[in-house]
Order: sequence, then structure tokens, then C-alpha cells
Amino acid sequence: MQEDNMNTVNQKLNEISSKMEKAQIAEYIQLVKNPRRMLFINFISGLARGLGLAIGFFVLGAVMVWMLGRLAVWNIPIVGDYITEIVKIVMEQL
Repeated sequence: MQEDNMNTVNQKLNEISSKMEKAQIAEYIQLVKNPRRMLFINFISGLARGLGLAIGFFVLGAVMVWMLGRLAVWNIPIVGDYITEIVKIVMEQL
């Protein structure tokens, strides 16, 4: 009976061990113990997010200006005049 309980405990310990390896707990603990590395990783991830945001905003802005330019070509009454003025202002700034 006691040997059966030991086998069950060993199986559970092996399951816990494999789950901890899959979760990479050891790597996380090493990261937490090294604040410089954690700061460096967070700094790099912040730079990447900022760069992605800037590039996305630039692409979205370029698409909007392009679409406004296309709408200005259609000469829609009233709206076309406003769009033409906006496109002119943007082009002057470039």
C-alpha cells in the first residue's frame, strides 16, 4: 500500500516538474533576480511599441491624405471644397 502511494506521489511530482519546465518558471525567477536585465528588456519592448505606433500613425495618415485627395478629384459639392483646402494645407506642410 505504501509503495502504491509513493508511486502516486512520484507521478504527481513528475507532472508538476514538467508543468514548471513548460511554464519556464526558472527563467522568470532569474529575470526577476536581475533588475538590470528586466529594465533592459522593458526598455527595448517600449522602444518597439513606440516605433510601431509611429509607423502605424504615419501609414494611417498617409492613407487618409490619399483618400482625401481622391475625394477632392470627384468634385463633390461643398465637401470637395473643404477637402481641397485640407489637402492643400497638408501639402504645404510637407
